[in-house]
Amino acid sequence: MHFKLIIALVEDKKSELVLDAARSSGATGSTVLNQARGEGIEKATTFFGLTLETQRNMLLFLVEEHLSRKILETIAEVAGFDQSPGIGIAFQIDVEDAVGVANQVKELTEVVEEKI
Repeated sequence: MHFKLIIALVEDKKSELVLDAARSSGATGSTVLNQARGEGIEKATTFFGLTLETQRNMLLFLVEEHLSRKILETIAEVAGFDQSPGIGIAFQIDVEDAVGVANQVKELTEVVEEKI
């Protein structure tokens, strides 16, 4: 079984919504890193030298490769990434190898066999 890592940077207030949507699309778990910061094409607005930016979370999903695109698209739709600049971003990268995922493999075997 092959995996992909989906990394999503989302506004704090949308994190739970994205986590629930990813799980309903096939993700079997996640890791959340709080208080991520980033910068897009345009710099963040400042007020008296203080940066005004929305708190972001980094959400990590190790998912089976046949499910990854659907999960990625669901995340983008629920978070509203394409609605306006600066909302967030999500992308996937190949995972060469993973350990500690035996329970996920058992859970996903039937689901993936149906997709193939």
